[in-house]
Amino acid sequence: MGEPSDPPEGTPEGAPRGGDDEYRSVVFDETFVRAARLQEFSAQERITDHTPAVRRLPPARRSGLSRQALVLVLVLLIAVAFGTAVYMGVRHPYRTPAAERPAEPLRMTVVPLAPEGTVPGARDVDQLYTHSPAAHFRAGAEGVPLPPTRRTANFSDDQVVSALLTARDYVVRSALDPAVVTGRETRAVRVLLDSRQQEQFDESLDRPAADGRHAVTGWLVRFDPAHVRLADPHIRVRGTLQAAEADSGTLEVTTDHTVVYALRPAGAGPDTEASLFTVRRELRFRFDHEDLRLHQAELVVSHVQAGPQSCAADPAPVLHPLLAGQRAPHTAPPGTDPYAPDTTAPALCGTLADAAQPRL
Repeated sequence: MGEPSDPPEGTPEGAPRGGDDEYRSVVFDETFVRAARLQEFSAQERITDHTPAVRRLPPARRSGLSRQALVLVLVLLIAVAFGTAVYMGVRHPYRTPAAERPAEPLRMTVVPLAPEGTVPGARDVDQLYTHSPAAHFRAGAEGVPLPPTRRTANFSDDQVVSALLTARDYVVRSALDPAVVTGRETRAVRVLLDSRQQEQFDESLDRPAADGRHAVTGWLVRFDPAHVRLADPHIRVRGTLQAAEADSGTLEVTTDHTVVYALRPAGAGPDTEASLFTVRRELRFRFDHEDLRLHQAELVVSHVQAGPQSCAADPAPVLHPLLAGQRAPHTAPPGTDPYAPDTTAPALCGTLADAAQPRL
């Protein structure tokens, strides 16, 4: 049976059932009505204004940002995030209190060792080494091996190894690199120092002084290339490294190495006799967690003995080797003023034992 709205004879086959059926699934909610572009006037409005039945509404403004603005905001956020990541990586926000304190200035002593007689020499460098206490020393970095390591109470095995490697690198670069020894290079040494000590290092290079703080030769081994040259670039060395925990936040590494250089006068040919020059260096390094992360060290003590050289020459800017056939002048070392400020180091000089010289 058909519905009341159907024709008496029923709905023809295939025809839609009533005009409302095809819209039954459509729901005209409030959002749909508000979004309509046409709006019907009320009966009162049509009577009063004699207006058309409907009016056209202005297009609705979309809330929020446009697509271009959203893209711009997103790009700015990415740029800010990237900049922040770079800044944090450089500044490292988790610096320890030790990393913020001023570095302890390096305290250094450089002691010239004067020979008692004439400096021995030979044309054959290997002969010099063979007849000297450095006969069994190894050349270059091979002569600075790492000791066995183990963790401490507050530092892992890897951290102890890292400290030893940094101290070893410093010893090698500051005493065994021909470019450093001859005065052509300093950056290789500087980059290994704690950034808080680099100013003192720079001041020592710019204005060397025998004041116990600013001797170039307290930081590294250096000769005057206008007077001497290396007769053999393979510098011999032997010594030790030791690591120990100074406190819960500090590792301490001590190094003790004897370094031997074969030297000739500047500009001399291979037929000129060479001689040996010996440097004993005792260094003490400190490492906090920041130093270990950056592969840097705080050098706090440097004690250097070097000869044969004259006690009359200032060893602060460069060392002054006496070469084959030369003797030390019989002059007293520079005077020491006991009334000078505490920053002035006493003038020290020693005698180079005959046993330290080659026996030819």
